[in-house]
Amino acid sequence: MRALFATLFILAFLTGCSPGQEGHPTTSIVIDTPEGPAKFMVEVAADKASREKGLMYRTKLAPDAGMLFDFREEEFQVFWMKNTPLPLDMLFIRADGTISTIAENAVPYSLDPIQSSEPVRAVLEIRGGRAQALGIQPGNKVHAAIFGNGP
Repeated sequence: MRALFATLFILAFLTGCSPGQEGHPTTSIVIDTPEGPAKFMVEVAADKASREKGLMYRTKLAPDAGMLFDFREEEFQVFWMKNTPLPLDMLFIRADGTISTIAENAVPYSLDPIQSSEPVRAVLEIRGGRAQALGIQPGNKVHAAIFGNGP
């Protein structure tokens, strides 16, 4: 068991990730905006279980925090806000790191589907209202390791 934890720690260290609030790896990302770079430290949801739970049950989220859902391939994605008490902005991101669309201020606890308008590689969830406050728009570039252009 110790060997497993040691291996996971070394992998996280080598990939520039560290454990987040729920034990997810974290990584820094930067979004190019007309107002300048917007920097975030986000948890990475890269497996089915962490993607299914997402930010459910969280009652706090720092202004520069979020969760990056990595689907590894471009596919249409559908999200909802079940068991999520915080409003969120959802940024749907193409494989090249450009933002396709943004669903702003998703309604807490809503079961209404929020879907991408095209196949996307990833979805970034941040605090509701942050995208507008920071000038984040479709077409902006997201810099992250999963897009091969990390900060």
